[in-house]
Amino acid sequence: MTVGTIRPGGRTARIRAAVLRAAADALVEHGFDRLDLADVARRAEVGKTTVYRRWGTAAGLVADLLEDMAEQSSPRTDTGSLAEDLRANAELVQRTLTDPRQGALFRAVIVAATCDSRAAEALHRFYAVRIAEWAPCVEQAVQREEVPPGTDAAEVIRAVSAPLYYRLLISGDPVDPATAERAAAAAVAAARAGVYIR
Repeated sequence: MTVGTIRPGGRTARIRAAVLRAAADALVEHGFDRLDLADVARRAEVGKTTVYRRWGTAAGLVADLLEDMAEQSSPRTDTGSLAEDLRANAELVQRTLTDPRQGALFRAVIVAATCDSRAAEALHRFYAVRIAEWAPCVEQAVQREEVPPGTDAAEVIRAVSAPLYYRLLISGDPVDPATAERAAAAAVAAARAGVYIR
């Protein structure tokens, strides 16, 4: 069993849930650079030894937190229309990033990924799961002839959320519903024009 991997069920699952909840709280309050395993253990009301043995480092804890977030994330919308599906995707990302807790948590996790390779790998896995979850809406749009054959589904999904993350992390401009709608519309227009053909 690798560090940070816990078999599900019973007491172990309860401990994992408590520790991950505590880790998320600590990240929201203090950020990755001040994430302390002893503080997480105290918040979760578990022994420090348990946290150090199972997760080892702050990066190990963030990696497991990201895996849990991927497991808990909302399933994709399937409306039968690429424009509506991508609008739903953009709205989900926008709501997540502007949520006081989730937005702060994502910023902290992204900071962790910039300075720790293990956290970066976990973040990449998290987004790979989310992209794989939403890619079928583009693949179905190809079958319905809404977009050209050979359209790269993953690239279309990335194009929807990229402007929202840019505002969150780089420009500081509002990540508002209008921006989400515009990002989805732009991705649909580009896909229909063949921009994302492999």
